[in-house]
Amino acid sequence: MIQQFYPQVPHSYRYELNKDMHLAAAHFIPDERAGQCQEMHGHTYFINLTIAGDSLDELGFLVNFKRLKEIVHKRYDHTLLNDHAEYEAVAPTTERVAEQIWKAVQQELVTLPNKPNCLQVVVRETPTSYVVYRPKAEELQ
Repeated sequence: MIQQFYPQVPHSYRYELNKDMHLAAAHFIPDERAGQCQEMHGHTYFINLTIAGDSLDELGFLVNFKRLKEIVHKRYDHTLLNDHAEYEAVAPTTERVAEQIWKAVQQELVTLPNKPNCLQVVVRETPTSYVVYRPKAEELQ
């Protein structure tokens, strides 16, 4: 994977972890206004998660990198995004994929004793197009 640089999230936490991953998935946007994107097509998505917190767990991790990959990669890799329950009522645009990734990651983080937060999700759909999702402060623990 080529080294990527992403927008920085201003915060005052002691620790910041960034996890890059990629996955292959297909989707379509079922609306004629989407143009060519209304036809099923695939992408190699590049994803970056920014996790931050003030405390480490008993092993010295903010969160285990492996667990982050399981939450995202295992769920979406080599799938048709439209088939996932979270996209039954809405189209899996890159914006919505970034938001759903945040929700899945944050749902796991709130269960950890050290209470880290996911501050940013970047989803790159093509070499020239990406989305940044940042939750509002009230959505964080």
